[in-house]
Amino acid sequence: MSRSPEDDERMVTAGLLTKARRTLGRVPFARDAVAAFFAARDPKTPAHVKATVMAALAYFIVPTDMVPDFIAALGYTDDATVFYAAWRMLMPHLKPEHQDQARNLLEDGDA
Repeated sequence: MSRSPEDDERMVTAGLLTKARRTLGRVPFARDAVAAFFAARDPKTPAHVKATVMAALAYFIVPTDMVPDFIAALGYTDDATVFYAAWRMLMPHLKPEHQDQARNLLEDGDA
């Protein structure tokens, strides 16, 4: 059964901050994942890009995936691959304010 973009957004909203803070420093793209979340919520980001980013972020936060996250050196490789594909699509729509929002949220706890 496939998830809808709305299901992905609800799941990502609920779990991204927790996962990003827990993995910050161990997962090189954790800060970018939070910036991608803010870019995906930007009304100016095209719908197909939003859907792709939210699906990739949902994959990142889901505890079960192709390669379990607890496996040393390999655990986040599948997450990184999925995220990188979405990131490439998102790059033309990513703005400095999305990066600022991510930094503020991770460092201060508010966006």
